[in-house]
Amino acid sequence: MSRTARKSLVNHEDTISVRHQCELAEVCRSSVYYTPSVESDENLSIMRKLDEIYIEHPSLGLKKLLATLLALGIKINHKRLRRLMRLVRWQTVYPQRKTTVIKSKSYKYPYLLNNIKIEKRNQVWAIDITYIPMRQGFMYLFAIIDVYSRYIVGWSLSNTMSAEWCCETLQEAFERYGAPEIINSDQGSQFTSEMYINLLKDNNIQISMDGKGRALDNIFIERFWRTIKYDEIYPRPCESGAELWRNVKKYMDWYNCERPHQSIGNVPPERLYAARQAA
Repeated sequence: MSRTARKSLVNHEDTISVRHQCELAEVCRSSVYYTPSVESDENLSIMRKLDEIYIEHPSLGLKKLLATLLALGIKINHKRLRRLMRLVRWQTVYPQRKTTVIKSKSYKYPYLLNNIKIEKRNQVWAIDITYIPMRQGFMYLFAIIDVYSRYIVGWSLSNTMSAEWCCETLQEAFERYGAPEIINSDQGSQFTSEMYINLLKDNNIQISMDGKGRALDNIFIERFWRTIKYDEIYPRPCESGAELWRNVKKYMDWYNCERPHQSIGNVPPERLYAARQAA
């Protein structure tokens, strides 16, 4: 950090935001606010295994998952497993739609992406949160993907899954890229909160949500989670939030700017996103 930046932080720390202070110091806010959440070594090992199993077999429910872990020699009961499943955001994908009628709630919205032709940038963004295992704890990664170009327009790390955190990251993406026409999410508490719904309505964004037990409705970001975990997260578990931020940022830059995608003509997402912007 330069001498000017350090002087600015000293003289104006009571008048400028933490966001601006972090920009001056060239550090991420997540490393200022958050340290990884902590569990016992045994629970962390089980949670890492749960995350790996979920990527391959997201349709397993509690009973089958319990049987799978016991067969692997992992001693665990259903109450403990249920708690750890919540921590890793396990959302069982049902083999087919449930016929049970779910009572409607004020902040749940229909899935809008069926039979829609996505042909431009900022037409549809998809968002989600995923569990990130670390050597001594865990954090969560929130990401926003432009579905047309596969470009990651925003991301952030946290040790909690709050609506405030998600809304702050979305607002930053709006300021940088403009607001999309539609945002699709799951029905998690962050995305059915009044804060989230009002943010999207205030920006004239249509709200789309996956059906209950239909995580594959959000297939584009689910594929991204698989990619980043196998390419970056699993091979290089991090010690600290700051290290994780640096590694994820490096990966995001590579993914957006260099990694070719077969589904978009073997070009990096940034090239397609920028091309549509220029057009």
